[in-house]
Amino acid sequence: MRREALFCDGSRWYVSPQEPGCNQIVTLRFRTAKEDAVRVRLVVGEDGYNMHKESAEGEFDYYVIDWKLGCEPFVYYFEISDREQTCYYSRCGISDTHSDIYDFRIVPGFSTPEWAKGAVMYQIYTDRFCNGDPSNDVEDNEYFYIGGYSRKVTDWNKYPDVMGVREFYGGDLKGVMEKLDYLQELGVEVIYFNPLFVSPSNHKYDIQDYDYIDPHFGVIEQDGGEVLADGDRDNAHAGKFQKRVTDIRNLEASNTLFIRLVEELHRRGMKVILDGVFNHCGSFNKWMDRERVYENQEGYAPGAYVSAESPYRNYFRFLDGDDTRWPYNPCYDGWWSHDTLPKLNYEGSKELEEYILQVGRKWVSPPFNVDGWRLDVAADLGYSSEFNHGFWKKFRKAVKEANPDALILAEHYGDPSSWLCGDEWDSVMNYDAFMEPVTWFLTGMEKHSDESNDELLGNPEHFVNTMNHFMSRMPTPSLEVAMNELSNHDHSRFLTRTNRVVGRTADKGSRAAEENVNVAVMREAVVMQMTWVGAPTLYYGDEAGVCGFTDPDNRRTYPWGNENQELIEFHREMIWIHKNSQALRNGSILMLCCENNILAYGRFTEDEQIVVIINNRDELAEVTVPVWRIGVPMRGKMRRLMYSYAESYTNAADSYLVQGGEVVVNMGARSALVMEGI
Repeated sequence: MRREALFCDGSRWYVSPQEPGCNQIVTLRFRTAKEDAVRVRLVVGEDGYNMHKESAEGEFDYYVIDWKLGCEPFVYYFEISDREQTCYYSRCGISDTHSDIYDFRIVPGFSTPEWAKGAVMYQIYTDRFCNGDPSNDVEDNEYFYIGGYSRKVTDWNKYPDVMGVREFYGGDLKGVMEKLDYLQELGVEVIYFNPLFVSPSNHKYDIQDYDYIDPHFGVIEQDGGEVLADGDRDNAHAGKFQKRVTDIRNLEASNTLFIRLVEELHRRGMKVILDGVFNHCGSFNKWMDRERVYENQEGYAPGAYVSAESPYRNYFRFLDGDDTRWPYNPCYDGWWSHDTLPKLNYEGSKELEEYILQVGRKWVSPPFNVDGWRLDVAADLGYSSEFNHGFWKKFRKAVKEANPDALILAEHYGDPSSWLCGDEWDSVMNYDAFMEPVTWFLTGMEKHSDESNDELLGNPEHFVNTMNHFMSRMPTPSLEVAMNELSNHDHSRFLTRTNRVVGRTADKGSRAAEENVNVAVMREAVVMQMTWVGAPTLYYGDEAGVCGFTDPDNRRTYPWGNENQELIEFHREMIWIHKNSQALRNGSILMLCCENNILAYGRFTEDEQIVVIINNRDELAEVTVPVWRIGVPMRGKMRRLMYSYAESYTNAADSYLVQGGEVVVNMGARSALVMEGI
């Protein structure tokens, strides 16, 4: 038996249709070496079913079987045997023993949006992207929050403060609109916004009002009132802030601007994902109103902090709920005990649950027409696992009924499989099956820059095993839309990780994040990002060379006028390669070669083959890659699409000889090569 020829996965060539419905017949394929005298069996539970040889192509035979699905998940694996041996094939490939944890799984009726499969996404932290309207900027002393006054930053290039939650650089939606030509030329297909709703921080994970875009990001038509005097920490006196965020004219104008932005993005063929923070809200939230922003505003009911008679009292879990604790009861449950982040008490209020479900529907429906949600700390919502899963089932139903093509992505660390059964999330931000293993392999760093580990730097076994395990925890439709990021607002910038400095701004200072970085390693990572399974997602400014330790330093401004233009052009070229390859968007993936600091893998469909080689060593390496395993003919040539090396990169035409099904390539230090079959 030629074991290295065996292959199957969940892609559309091996599962047809790839996203079958209930009671539908599905065709399963399995690949073996050509004329290999083997028996291939589909194993379901305790029973095995012989597959028949359907066709032969190149070096391979293809076996098939048709199977009538029910409505329950269909779990299976393959048994391959000849006269001498028997082996098994599952999500993690070939093994001599079967482990059901890695079985293939088809969930009838589960599908993810076609537009999101392999889509190039771009994450925007709005306050730091571009200031298109200075008139809506947060003012000094506009309000008081977490021990200090709001601050208006006048130097766009200033490093973020260590405690930077209440400093604002002025980025807004008009600024995003001004830069749409740039994003479109870069090749971006989807914009994912960090939260945009009314809230007091620049990150806006402390929502104040789920129904409106923050006027500081949108439009302030009606302004007035006073900022707080020095020494006055009472936001009941913050007249200017109250006017800006409670006046319905500002709120409606901001929503109207957002509608215009979405319409323009759709006109350009681009999609929009909003950030949904539904586990907790903020202490400024109109339902709680701990800061008494809404207490004397017309049209607003009293908040649960303000009055025991508040209609929102049951939206929160008060630790001391005796009526005598009001007015101004501070004894409520906060997420991770943060009193600025009151945890939402869904179990105590059906009204709250229905309200948030309506929020989910509202923003994916006309006139807003958003294309999806990213769900913040989604596994934390509720007070029990049972409620959590029940809520997300309702959320999916509500959102998909309003917009069947909407995407539902969750922030999640660890095994997401119990949420990816077809009736809750579509997929996840792919920390465990992309960001973390790529970071360890290329830099030997933890994704916050909090730790380094030389044993994991360039460790191929750790990389492959980690990838195999966590990729196996997601159905293929989920993998194909998973958000593959190198950096984001919660972790250090990838370019900073290349300098292998352990620490944060508080102890190292901001400049340390940009010293001795290795752009060649960054390009290696971008090559992997644009050629791995999933949706490659850029964090704003990564393409321009922005550095930063973990938050808030990772939230530096986009460096307009000071960009690394060569790195931007490299991103543009790699995005073009990704977008113009069906194999890279949703083809199969197969590891072809791995050794210390070297990886080679293939992405392929029935008629396209892409090979990627990474040399993360500090020296030249000769790499032999068995490209026949992804369908490249035994003799011929492959064409170079991109070669990145220590000093720069090139996409100039070049070819590589294929002999005996192998390509031998001399890879320079810190290099990455992408080539295609001819």
